[in-house]
Parts: sequence; structure tokens; C-alpha cells
Amino acid sequence: MKIEDYELLLKLNEVGTIRGTAKAILISQPAVTQRLKYIEDYFGEMIFIRTSKRLMPTPAGEMILTHAKEVMNREEIIKNSLSQSSQEVQGTLSIACSTLVSQRFLPSILSKYTKKFPKVAIDLVTGISEDIKKGHKKYHVSIIRGEKLKETVSEPLFDDPLYIFDTEPFPKNKLKERPLISFKSDDSMHEQVDNWLYYHQDQLKPVKNIRVDQIETCKQFMKEGLGMAVLPESVSDSMMEEYPHISMELAGKPVTRDTWVCYQDGVRNLPQVDEFIKALLDETFR
Repeated sequence: MKIEDYELLLKLNEVGTIRGTAKAILISQPAVTQRLKYIEDYFGEMIFIRTSKRLMPTPAGEMILTHAKEVMNREEIIKNSLSQSSQEVQGTLSIACSTLVSQRFLPSILSKYTKKFPKVAIDLVTGISEDIKKGHKKYHVSIIRGEKLKETVSEPLFDDPLYIFDTEPFPKNKLKERPLISFKSDDSMHEQVDNWLYYHQDQLKPVKNIRVDQIETCKQFMKEGLGMAVLPESVSDSMMEEYPHISMELAGKPVTRDTWVCYQDGVRNLPQVDEFIKALLDETFR
């Protein structure tokens, strides 16, 4: 058995389908099926039962999955120990990062980091902050938006003021009724927007909601005149000069999406993690 085989079993159990797992690890479905058959032949036991909704571990499969977790944990422990004992920065750096940050800022940060430390292997997962928070203990570093993780060391990276953009002006002393376009984000951001709208209901009234997956789609819909869009300053680019907008404020203070780097106490003893956190804290996110 190879480490990759144990990783595959854990990914199959996490995702729940062969198709989804193949997509996640970027190989074909037949290849995943063939590797699973090899593993089951190796142990002489059926590991999963296929149901209409997802793969379900058999009793033997549960034992094998527990073993797989232990193998992966031991692998991580020895890698970390070797990284700490080596004078050269190497090993694996596992990062979970907010989609917005990963698209906007992370490429240039990682480019500089990997050039400086070419022997470090990067294990990167991106997604919305709520999902990252649920599994943050699986990663060396989590970069999240919104509220910080209280059970971790959390250091601020930047705050991101929110604005409402539109192709149509925002009249003073007159109610504006327009569709509101929003993108997939954490509940905390939607709560911030709803709260602001509640206190400004005499100024703005969304007549309907248009929900899209990506922030870039949201921007394009707004630019085509389909409605208003709430966007953070970090992705507004030249839109401040091109489109009517208002700053979202409550009690005279900007409504912001705060961004944090979070990690477990002691993880900076790993040189590759410490150097990456230093790079983050030295970055100018503007």
C-alpha cells in the first residue's frame, strides 16, 4: 500500500462519491474505481457499499479508514519532525484560504514564497470561510474572512470596506428600488448586508434578489445594469471611478470584512509555516 492509496480512501469517505473524488483529485473515474478495487483486494474486504446517495463504509471499511487516518497522521508527524530538524526550509505547508484572498492576493505571495523556498510542498484548499473554519485543524494555516477563530492564534491581515455599486445613481432624500445581486459567501457577510439594509430601508429597497456563485459574475451582472451589488474594496479595482457607489457605514463607521490568518499555537515551530506567516504579515493587501 502506498500513501496515495490511504489518501484516496480518506478522500472517498470525505466526498462520498467516486465521481466527486475523481474530480477533486483530477483523475478519471475508472482510475479511481480501479485503485479502490486494488485496495479492497489487498485487504481482502469490501470497504464501501454504494448507495443511491453516497459511498457508505462497511464495518471492515471503518476499521481500514481508521488505520488510514493513523498512517497519514504518522506520516505528517515524521515530516514535521524532519522539517524542524533540518536547517533548510522544506516539508509540506498546508493552507486553507478564503476564495477571494486566494484569487486576489495568494498567487503573488506563493510565487515569491516558493521561489525563496523551492523545497516546500504546498497543499492548498480554497473555499468560503465558514467551511474552512469547520475543518481548520487539518491545516497549518487558515486564511479566513469575517470573525476570527477564537480557539486559534488569529492575526489581522487587513480590513475590507464594503460598498454598494450600481450603474444608476444613488439619489439623496429619495428611496431607490433596484434588484440586489449577491454572490456565494459566508452567512456572516449576508448578515452584515441585511443589517445595513435594515437601517437604511428609507434609502434603498431591494425589489428582488439575484444570487450568483462567483464574485466576478456578480460584478459583471452589475456592470450590465441588472441591479446593485455589494462588493468589498479589494475587488473593486477601477470601479470607484467608473460607477456610482456608496460606502456602507453604520454609526459613522465603515462596514468591513476583516481578514485573518489563523493557526494553532506552536505550529510556527515548523520553519516552513513560520516563513509563510511572516510573508503574510509583511504583505500589503491593497
